Amino acid sequence: MNPLQENMLQSRRGFFTSAASGLGLAAMASFLEDDGLLAKGASGGALANNPLAPKLAQFAPKAKSCIFFFMAGGPSQVDLFDPKPQLTKLDGQKLPESFTKDVQFAFLQKETARAMASPRKFIRHGESGVEYSDLLPHIGSCADDICMIRSLHTDVFNHHPAQLMMETGVPFFGRPSVGSWLLYGLGSESRNLPGYVVLTSGRGASGGTTLWSSGFLPSTYAGVLFRNKGEPVLNLTNPPGVSNQVQRVSLDALRDLNGHRYDKIADQEIASRIASYELAFRMQSAAPELIDLSGETKETLDAYGVGRGQGDQKGDGRGGGGGVFDSFSRNCLLARRLVERGVRYVPIFHASWDHHSNLNQGLSHNCRMADQPIGALLKDLKQRGLLDSTLVVWVGEFGRTPLGENRKGYKTVTGRDHHPFAFSAWMAGGGVKGGQVVGRTDEFGWNIVEEPVHINDFHATLLHLFGFDHKKLVYRFAGLDIRLTNVAGNVVKKVLA
Repeated sequence: MNPLQENMLQSRRGFFTSAASGLGLAAMASFLEDDGLLAKGASGGALANNPLAPKLAQFAPKAKSCIFFFMAGGPSQVDLFDPKPQLTKLDGQKLPESFTKDVQFAFLQKETARAMASPRKFIRHGESGVEYSDLLPHIGSCADDICMIRSLHTDVFNHHPAQLMMETGVPFFGRPSVGSWLLYGLGSESRNLPGYVVLTSGRGASGGTTLWSSGFLPSTYAGVLFRNKGEPVLNLTNPPGVSNQVQRVSLDALRDLNGHRYDKIADQEIASRIASYELAFRMQSAAPELIDLSGETKETLDAYGVGRGQGDQKGDGRGGGGGVFDSFSRNCLLARRLVERGVRYVPIFHASWDHHSNLNQGLSHNCRMADQPIGALLKDLKQRGLLDSTLVVWVGEFGRTPLGENRKGYKTVTGRDHHPFAFSAWMAGGGVKGGQVVGRTDEFGWNIVEEPVHINDFHATLLHLFGFDHKKLVYRFAGLDIRLTNVAGNVVKKVLA
């Protein structure tokens, strides 16, 4: 199907939120003008084809924005979020064969594998008394605002497919990421920054840019990678000798040419191109201001840990080199500044939590990096009145085995293998009921025994918090109405406030 035919077959909801509805467009422009999001008299022209114009959800949303911590590599749930005293009693013993029969592992040799106890202590926090590892005192202090999910499970056990599953709902290429679906459904409330900004620290997730791709959606819905120091986006500033006035004239000419082409074939990629050029022009002043933290108080900078060193904590080399503590702290503070400025979706990627060996050393290093700034972010959002409308999520692509990894060639067992059958994640703010635990695993942390939550259920719940029925937020591609939750998914109602 060519772009013109696709445009003619647009959905009913798309019709009422596009230029095809003159009254709807005028009303939307009026609302934007009243809110200071659109200059007076700018109700026509580029707005008519702007794919990022704010849209209404299907029902009243609880969340307006999302900060999504993706701890790539597979953090160990039995060492962080899901205490297993029985595992301590069974340390060094072989689990019943029924647990490992017909199970495929990445590296573990199941015939000789043994249970491995966690060396961590778990501490009850807040009025709720939810237990967190002693490695996470700052996050634990926010327990009454956090909904802990201990029964998440996924379909794949290797990193890249599992990361794609967590970000796109399926374990293969070509699908839009969570942030792209939100931007497609709701548009952006920020005129001067992208609606979907990506921040990274550490080694980088193995999935790379595929984790913030727009897939088959128009490219304007893809994530934009920002740096937290220097030039936020490479090549954003004008080259020497090119003034803003000269650039403005050039962009106006490009806009007019692209607009003529759009009028003929109605290809949404052309509208995306127009919107991207205009956004980049506005970002030239907004993006540098965003990463300039000089206006933040010393108290705030210290709370997040901006400028902190890593001391003698070298980790195991997996969590990034020198400067990663400061980088992650800056990302957490930037995430708050981004949602303050109307950015819809801010994922923060850090790698790696893939501890096949040196688990205790590596996990201690990563938690020392992440715990303080994430705890500070939760408290800062709450103090500013932003937590109610900002959903904060903490996930990995899967968990780790209760068994120690006895990979061939390893003299000692000091880590855990991939475990997709049961792992933990948490949500806070944005319509989530805090101070509770959803789901329960067995006494070893191997299987789920209560309230299983599949990745599709997780996504369905996230979309619900933003005002969408996951079955109805669809995009027609290759003759099919495709959605984030694929062909499954149920809202986990217990998560909802």
